[in-house]
Amino acid sequence: MNLLKIQEVLTAKVKQTANELFNTALDQIATEIPPKTEFGDLAFPVAFELAKLLKQESGEKQNPRVIAEQFKAELLKINSVQDIQIAGPGYLNIFLDRSTFLTEALDEELLPNANKENSAKICVEHTSVNPNKSAHIGHVRNSVLGDTFVRILRANGNTVEVQNYIDNTGVQVADVVVAFIYLLNMNLADIVELAKKLDDEGVSFDYYCWDLYAKIGVEYQTNEELKEKRAEILHLIEEGDNPTATIAEFVATRNVHCILKTMERLSIRYDLLPRESEILHLNFWQKAFELMKEREVIKFVEDGKMAGCWVMPFEEHSGNDDNEQDKILVRSNGTVTYTGKDIAYQMWKLGLLGMDFYYNKFSKYENGKQVWITTAEPNSNEHPEFGNAETVYNVIDTRQSYPQEVVKKGVATIFPEKGEEASVHLSYEMVALSPSAAEELG
Repeated sequence: MNLLKIQEVLTAKVKQTANELFNTALDQIATEIPPKTEFGDLAFPVAFELAKLLKQESGEKQNPRVIAEQFKAELLKINSVQDIQIAGPGYLNIFLDRSTFLTEALDEELLPNANKENSAKICVEHTSVNPNKSAHIGHVRNSVLGDTFVRILRANGNTVEVQNYIDNTGVQVADVVVAFIYLLNMNLADIVELAKKLDDEGVSFDYYCWDLYAKIGVEYQTNEELKEKRAEILHLIEEGDNPTATIAEFVATRNVHCILKTMERLSIRYDLLPRESEILHLNFWQKAFELMKEREVIKFVEDGKMAGCWVMPFEEHSGNDDNEQDKILVRSNGTVTYTGKDIAYQMWKLGLLGMDFYYNKFSKYENGKQVWITTAEPNSNEHPEFGNAETVYNVIDTRQSYPQEVVKKGVATIFPEKGEEASVHLSYEMVALSPSAAEELG
């Protein structure tokens, strides 16, 4: 029984008691939420109202507190009610039996009248932790906000697909690969053996990678040669189909498994893990780029500070001069920016790209729910339909507000029939520690 049903049961009992004990029909029963939990979970001022009605009918003054005592005796017969206190001259403050309430509420459908049939799909992307180390509290904050939003949408009858984007070809993964190869002198077999050893010792692989990531960051400060290796490794990872890319694949995938276990402890689950490697290898960006040039929404800059770049021009924007680079989709050296790849990915999520991933099963949760992951390898795996959403919500902090604006306007410029409202940035502010708080935390 949920709170709304308990309120309905209590209201019905109040009406019944008024009719049986006082021979009075009450059409409207006021219910209040006490300002403090120590005053109860619900409150009924019915004794005041009934006292007025009885005086009007009989001409005799009635004591609301006496009336409240009679209501109290009847309402206490309801199983969900633990206690009733009469406050002031006659308020009925209801204290629910919370253990009974919670036990019954767990079996309740949140909104049983919500119509889930034929509802347009909503895609929510959240978490999106770089798979080079374990999740920290900031990542968990993103996941909790995103998961809460997903639950609200589903409770209201919406069909929701939850995506956790995996940047498995980014510089953070490259850093950890550099550390494994050049600091620890490990090859793939060595790393696989290390992972097994860590499992036996009860040490999580993503925690080990966190320490390694910190260590390589320190090394970069004094070792320029090692820092140059990062660019080489990053290029090999993006290129794919080589021993270095295979190491990166193992490290990133292993970390993703660890991160999903962390989120599962909070009952945060996903439907799909789209990977950046597939956006590159399946040529999603090339298709998006051709569409942009075809519809003349992107231009090549001949001179100035953006000379040699492909940019998406906007007459106005909410960013500053530093944000101008976020309008650059292809740099002068030919590499695609994160914003450019995000536009291609957003087009796929909205079913506008005309291309699709291949899919593999990744893991299963304890409740049997299957998690899928993208792949560039052709296969005939039967899978749910992914992407093709009516609306996409990207859960990410306010530091990404301007790039998200570029993505939203970019997609709407290419597909004006879809409009900006199809792409929503669900933003949140950052939490910063004061110097004294950081010092106390060590």
